[in-house]
Amino acid sequence: MAKLRRDRKTAASLAVLGLFVAIVFPGTVRADVKLSKGQTIYVAAYSHIYHGDREQPFNLTITLSVRNTDMENQITLSSIDYYDTDGKFIKKYTDNEVKLAPLASTRYVVKESDKSGGSGANFIVTWKSEKKVTPPIVESIMISTSTQQGLSFSSRGVVIKEH
Repeated sequence: MAKLRRDRKTAASLAVLGLFVAIVFPGTVRADVKLSKGQTIYVAAYSHIYHGDREQPFNLTITLSVRNTDMENQITLSSIDYYDTDGKFIKKYTDNEVKLAPLASTRYVVKESDKSGGSGANFIVTWKSEKKVTPPIVESIMISTSTQQGLSFSSRGVVIKEH
């Protein structure tokens, strides 16, 4: 009888410890991580936004950031293409495939003076891997510090095709 009470007490202690770890370290207990061998990702970007009653354009620098979140495997960026508000192709940012080591990242910049994308610009990023990996984080960061109005915001990529 005493052994049964000890076993129940141990099981209860382990359950409380597991709950504590899940609350204090929420990123460490993830049952929803989906592995992938490749994706096509849509990332919203803004070469400018509008301000004021006259809808004056406010130019922004865009940084596209691609971060390999896998701790053991590299990924390969197959293509990074930039499109304007009307969905017309503007620029290919990769001539060759780009390999990203585990936990490595890279960036691509659209200068503040480049208004070609417009307020509805976007990137299409295609990546692949030999093995199933944790998918990369792909996001655009828009910023301007010209004049006295500093402005920055970001947009996270959305998977539009699984490979």
